[in-house]
Amino acid sequence: MNILVENNNKGTYLTKTMIILPGLITAFVVAVISKIIAIWLPTLGAATIAILLGILLGNTFLKNPILEKGTKIAEGKLLEFSVVLLGATVTFQTIAQIGIKGGIFVLLQMALTIIASYFLGKKMQFSDNMSLLMAGGNAVCGSSAIASIAPAIQAKEEEKGQIITLVNLLGTILMLLLPIIGSIIYGTDVLTKSALIGGILQSVGQVVASASMINGEVVELAMLFKIMRIMMLVVVVYLFGRFKQQRSPITTTTEITPKKKVSALPWYVVGFVLFCVINSLIHLPVELSQTAHFFSGWFEITALAAIGLRLDFQKFFKEGKRFLIYGLSVGVIQVVLAIALIFLLGI
Repeated sequence: MNILVENNNKGTYLTKTMIILPGLITAFVVAVISKIIAIWLPTLGAATIAILLGILLGNTFLKNPILEKGTKIAEGKLLEFSVVLLGATVTFQTIAQIGIKGGIFVLLQMALTIIASYFLGKKMQFSDNMSLLMAGGNAVCGSSAIASIAPAIQAKEEEKGQIITLVNLLGTILMLLLPIIGSIIYGTDVLTKSALIGGILQSVGQVVASASMINGEVVELAMLFKIMRIMMLVVVVYLFGRFKQQRSPITTTTEITPKKKVSALPWYVVGFVLFCVINSLIHLPVELSQTAHFFSGWFEITALAAIGLRLDFQKFFKEGKRFLIYGLSVGVIQVVLAIALIFLLGI
C-alpha cells in the first residue's frame, strides 16, 4: 500500500512538472533570444526586448494553451525570487535617496488615485465593487491587490476578472509609455523617473520592465517606491472592507471582514526587506551581491518574457469601449497626479 501511495505521489509530481515545463522553457528561450538581440540593440535592453518579443510571439506563433501553466509560474514565482534577490543589492543608503518626500509622494499618489478612480467609476455607472477594485488595483499592486480586495468587499468573480483584465491592459500601455514620458520631462534625473514609474505602475513586473528600459539604478529605486505601495495593501484592504460595510450594512455579512486576507505582506516583500537589512548591517561580500544580481537578472528577464507571452489582446478588446475609456482615463489621471506631486514636493 505504501509503495502504491509513493508511486502515485511521484506520478502526480511528474505530471505537474511535465505540465509546467513547456511554458517555463519557452519563456527561458525567449529570454535567451532577447539577451542575444540586446547585444545589437543595447539601448533597448534585454528586458524590454523580452516583454515585446513575448507579446508578439504570444499573440501569434506561440498562442497555445499548453504554455499557460509554465508561463504563469515564470511570471509569478521567478519575478518574486528576482525581487527578493534584488534586496541583496540594496542598502539603507539607497532607501535614503527616496527620503521623507518620497514617502509622502507615495501616500498622496495612492490616496488620490483611489479617490479619483472610485468617483470616476461611479460617474461612468460602474458598480461599487468594480470602482473599488479598479481604485485598489491601480493604487497598490494590480492583480494581487484586486485578488485581496475582492473577498473583503464581496465582489463577484466576473467583476474581479473584468477589472484584472482592464488593469493589466492599462499597466501594459503605461509600462511602455512612462520611460518615454519620464525622459522627456525629467531628462537624466534618476530619482524623479523612478518615482514616476514606481509610483504609478500596477504590477511588480511592469515596474521592473519599464524601469529596465532606462537603467539598473532606476530599477532599484522604482522598486523601492513600488514596495512602499505594496506594504500599504494591508491598510487598503481593511479600509475598503469597512467602507463597503458602511455602504451596505444590511446585505453585508461577517465574511466581509478582511482578516484572513490581510494577515501578512507578500513573502517576496518581506524577503526583499530582510535582504536589504542584512546587506546594510553586514555589507554582504561583493561576490555574493554579484551572484544575487546575476540570478535576479535572469529570473527577471524570463518572467518578463512570460508576461509578454501571457498577454492576450483578444481578451482586452472583448470588454468593450466603456471599459477601455475608464481604464485609459484612470491612467491619464495617475500620470497627471504623479507629475504634479513630484513638482509640488520637489522630489
